[in-house]
Amino acid sequence: MPLSISKRIETRANYALSHSPIFALRELRVESESNTLLISGRVNSFYHKQLAQEVVRAVAGKCRVVNSAQVADHLMGP
Repeated sequence: MPLSISKRIETRANYALSHSPIFALRELRVESESNTLLISGRVNSFYHKQLAQEVVRAVAGKCRVVNSAQVADHLMGP
């Protein structure tokens, strides 16, 4: 996949997350490498992690989506 297409999809994925009605997704970021989109950042639940993946997948086209977002551990202290 040409780099420009991959970068355009990365831009669309970042826009979709940053404008999500789910505020928890707005701090996540997407980077593209070849035909792979990598989601990174931190969310408070596995549900939000899954939502982020679905938001990115909706714009990913034929790109592979790798969800590396971390889920905060609420049982641990500061």
